[in-house]
Amino acid sequence: MPEIISLTGEARERAGKGASRATRRAGRIPAIIYGDNKDQVMVSLDPRELSRALHRAGFFATLVDVKVDGATHRTLPRDVQYHPVTDQPLHVDFMRVGAGAQVTVSVPVHFINHERAEGLRRGGILNIVRHDIEMVCSVDRIPEQLVVDLSGLQIGDSVHIHSVEMPEGARPVIHERDFTIASIAASSAVREEAAAAAQSAAVGEPEETASA
Repeated sequence: MPEIISLTGEARERAGKGASRATRRAGRIPAIIYGDNKDQVMVSLDPRELSRALHRAGFFATLVDVKVDGATHRTLPRDVQYHPVTDQPLHVDFMRVGAGAQVTVSVPVHFINHERAEGLRRGGILNIVRHDIEMVCSVDRIPEQLVVDLSGLQIGDSVHIHSVEMPEGARPVIHERDFTIASIAASSAVREEAAAAAQSAAVGEPEETASA
């Protein structure tokens, strides 16, 4: 069972931009709960409690129990709108999820065994192409992370999705294409060293002599 966090909400009666602005002026964050063939519920959230949840790794792949007026709504966060200047949350969308429902979530990628990657030991740089992967899975078995093992990788090697072990019951949304998750690139120091070695080798080669 994936980890579940809880948020306490207060019911809101009015919808619309004016009502949302009034909620924010009162020091709370407006939110909406929808889905699972039930009526929408408008709520407001404590900004400090919400901020702690937002700073968790994999927030959009985390089940959230939103408690309102004695009822508990099991949800997945679907969208957070932020202020363009202050980056403070302005509005949050939560989608209700029933037991066994298939959902699409953004799962963070975790890289292990950096010390066993020959390319990194030689001064290469881990170039992360995707920090998270869109996955389809059961709401009851949402993976906390997708683990990528870097053991044995050389400079120039890449890690593709089809080489990564998938959590049980989960699959990537993009499954028909073997897309790149990360690669090990040569750093500028490594490239300069290789160029210097090539130049040294070229200088040291004996000149060809004409045939008699």
